[in-house]
Amino acid sequence: MAIAAQGTKVEIGTGTGTAKSVTAIALGNPTILTSAAHTLANGDVVTLGEFTGDDAATLNTKACVVKNVTNNTFAVDIDTTGKTIVGTAATATPVSWTEIKEVYDVNPDGGESNEIDTTHLRSTAKEFMTGLKDWGSISMDMAWLFDDAGQLALLEAQAAASKKDFKITYTNSKTATFKGYVKNVSGPTASVDDKLTGAASIKISGVVTFA
Repeated sequence: MAIAAQGTKVEIGTGTGTAKSVTAIALGNPTILTSAAHTLANGDVVTLGEFTGDDAATLNTKACVVKNVTNNTFAVDIDTTGKTIVGTAATATPVSWTEIKEVYDVNPDGGESNEIDTTHLRSTAKEFMTGLKDWGSISMDMAWLFDDAGQLALLEAQAAASKKDFKITYTNSKTATFKGYVKNVSGPTASVDDKLTGAASIKISGVVTFA
């Protein structure tokens, strides 16, 4: 069944929130963390800390996308199977999100995998193997708002050439979370009998995580 696009929300990471207390860990893949009434949502990004044990470095300082949320637990895609990690007094510090207002088109280009030529002197035709995937770019069109915190954050990120966290939340509560650089912000464009509009292009760095 088709999913309505109306209501989709685009957000940019603009800081950090209050650290969540982690009181238990279930080792495995994914790793499940217990944090009472954490209020996190699927697709949020947290930085982990204060874990102890011989393999604590597997989690400490790692930025992870939150998945499989319940009221008191959440999962992260880090494999801790067989590790020695204690999480009775650990923390998960979330990214603070700011919505980019009045976006009316979001267009991922899909990216593509690198193509590596493996042809050799005994080949009878050109041969190739697949390399790393480039997740490409995401473009968005929006009504231009001079005082919108999200649109201002896009402009600031472009000026600073800084890598930012982004989250798209769809109407079925599924999310796409990724890091990227703001390549371009254009606008305001003015046309006869129309609203002021703008556009932005974000180059994805790393993978897109769906939750």
